[in-house]
Amino acid sequence: MTAAAHPERLLSRVENEIDLVELVAKFWQLKVLIGAVTLIIGLLGVLYAYTASKYYSVQSVLRPAPIRELDLLNQYGLYSLTPEQALQRLGASLDSYDTRLSFYRSNPALFESLREPGRSLEQSFEQFNADAIRMLWPDAKERASAVPFVGLQLTYPEGIDGPAVVNQFVAYAADAVRAQIDSDMATLIGNRLAHLEQKISAARASYEASKEAQIAQLQEADALKKAHLEDELNALREELKTRRTNRIAKLDEAIGIARALGINKPSTPSSMSERARANQNVVRTEINNQQLPLYFMGTEALQAERNALGARKSDDFTEPRILQINSELELLKHNRQIETLNKREEEDLFLKDLASWREEAARLKAIDFNASELRIASVDQGAVEPRQPIKPRKALIVTLSLVLGGMVGVFTALVLIISRPRRSGLPAR
Repeated sequence: MTAAAHPERLLSRVENEIDLVELVAKFWQLKVLIGAVTLIIGLLGVLYAYTASKYYSVQSVLRPAPIRELDLLNQYGLYSLTPEQALQRLGASLDSYDTRLSFYRSNPALFESLREPGRSLEQSFEQFNADAIRMLWPDAKERASAVPFVGLQLTYPEGIDGPAVVNQFVAYAADAVRAQIDSDMATLIGNRLAHLEQKISAARASYEASKEAQIAQLQEADALKKAHLEDELNALREELKTRRTNRIAKLDEAIGIARALGINKPSTPSSMSERARANQNVVRTEINNQQLPLYFMGTEALQAERNALGARKSDDFTEPRILQINSELELLKHNRQIETLNKREEEDLFLKDLASWREEAARLKAIDFNASELRIASVDQGAVEPRQPIKPRKALIVTLSLVLGGMVGVFTALVLIISRPRRSGLPAR
């Protein structure tokens, strides 16, 4: 079927279609309205751009200090801190909530404009800490190869001395790190000195115990030796007494035999036979290597010896070993080694390693470390007064407001065009 066969459908299609030329013409007729709306919104944008609170941004970048700056700390051998470690500690201090709050409380004049009625100091700081401060770190992907640094960025409203806040806060955080290093050094020195004192005390106790043990060993050895000597002395005396008793018994027996034989004077077997041959002219020579019986000494000599043995009170002089034992017992009464040990006055001189411990203690006490002279990091970029604010961005705001104004103007004009009854160009049926 053709369009001519259905004129109603064709008319409906024409009525529903929008004539672009006519639409543009109507927009042109409403150009004043569009321009007015665009101008009004643009002026509002300009007004906002020039009346809104200005925000500025400053930052400070820190890099590792030269190694020579930390040599004063590392030379003592108690504390080891590399430039990178020092920078990390400074970064941790800058990022510390406690350090920031302490700085905020210590410098109220810098944050006077942030105070608001009805808000506590902590509440004002909480908002400032969350919105204004940002830490700068190397990219995690490039951290291994990149030159290490730590940065602090501050975004602040007009009325705050941003560069002073950043620079003073960096100095404050560095002072906090120095104070911590000072405290660590004092603790390390104190611990080392206490450890040395413990070593010296332990060495003294060990020495006293060793000396007492040595004295006890010497006394025990002397007592044991004395007991052995006394036992030997008693045994010798008993032996001598037994010998004397046996000798007396032999003498009694010999005296009886001598009396029976009538031998009063010392005699020999040959002398007894001579008396029987007194009238014979015989010369006798006696060669005898055998010991004569005791009774040949005669009763007088034997009785005299017996009386002497019976009257003897001690046999010690007859045995040289007894004299030697008595001498040794006398020496044991005074052990000079024990006396010398007990008379020691400067006993510390006998402690092993005491000299080196005292030298180390003297070295530790002589350490006069002042961390205030320590350079924690190098300031690669200090915070300076910014040339212009980062917010509001006037050009962008004006541009966006004009674009938005144009869009609103066109939309308003479109609404007006649609709401008006459209003039029909087709003949009525």
